[in-house]
Amino acid sequence: MAQTYDGRRRGFLGEVTDAVSLRAAALVLGVLALQLGFITSYIGAFHQPEPDRIPLAVTSPDTQAADEALYRLDRLPGAPLEPRTVADEAAARRQIMEREVDGALVIDPRGTTDRLLVAGGAGGALAQALTEVVSKAEQSQGREVRVVDVVPGAAGDARGLSSFYLVVGWCVGGYLCAAILAISAGARPANTNRAVIRLGALLLYSIAAGLLGTVIAGPVLGALPGSVWALWGLGTLVVFAVGAVTLALQGLAGVIGIGLAILLVVVLGNPSAGGAYPYPLLPPFWQAIGPALPPGAGTYAARSIAYFRGNGVGGPTLVLAAWAVGGVVVTLACAVVRARSYRDGIHTAGPSPDG
Repeated sequence: MAQTYDGRRRGFLGEVTDAVSLRAAALVLGVLALQLGFITSYIGAFHQPEPDRIPLAVTSPDTQAADEALYRLDRLPGAPLEPRTVADEAAARRQIMEREVDGALVIDPRGTTDRLLVAGGAGGALAQALTEVVSKAEQSQGREVRVVDVVPGAAGDARGLSSFYLVVGWCVGGYLCAAILAISAGARPANTNRAVIRLGALLLYSIAAGLLGTVIAGPVLGALPGSVWALWGLGTLVVFAVGAVTLALQGLAGVIGIGLAILLVVVLGNPSAGGAYPYPLLPPFWQAIGPALPPGAGTYAARSIAYFRGNGVGGPTLVLAAWAVGGVVVTLACAVVRARSYRDGIHTAGPSPDG
């Protein structure tokens, strides 16, 4: 039997309870749940990607040919496409650039070869899936398809994944910075002054992380084109939003808030971000939550800045701003409540003002 510091002898079970407290055991079980959630979410989102209502413009000099193609494409088994007719090829290209559609079928009524316009910058997997679906549908009508990438990805941006990995890096930095602030000085700030200081430190970190990430992805590696200033601003917002949410969750739940932030950003946010497989290729649940979470909003906005002249960034920017403002408000509110509780405790335990 083992001997304790005060000379008493205890069995192995006693050593276990001393070495692993109930709180530690509960935290380990929480880590196990996060790990299983990670496995389930990633495999669940990626194991069987299928196209689901990919927006597609259809046009032809012969309006009857366009209408007939629209009818056929709209009734494909499983509804892989969401086709719509547009006036001409110029309108189709404009809608692709404005991120209203993910491709366009330009029908040649005088021949048997049509052109499919895709946007590789929106994700290689999406362009490939669209090509496969449309080619199969055209072959059933005895026609061929020539694919034209009107928004090609950069030479260093394999399959359009650089935007996703950049945003993932920003998100990791956001919650790690907030976690380190908690570990070094307590998960819950003691008063509003300390909460403001933490948020200020997080903002400075976000500015630096946004700039350095942009410089690495753009000028250094040549993986992402687009405005350095716009990507820098986006990166700052992504890092601050994730960090602020992490601080807020820590204010609500203590150190457990770090696990909740990982659940939100990593377990739920990353597989639904539209990175490896853009939204139209994900299962319905992941399609629904992706645009509302920081990784998804950040990835969509980064691709828009890099390849689509910033078109479509408005919605994702509002999502990120909402997370940032919500995180700040909750962090400050938790600090106010904690400071008030601390003061009330002192007044209750201490002497009365008259004594």
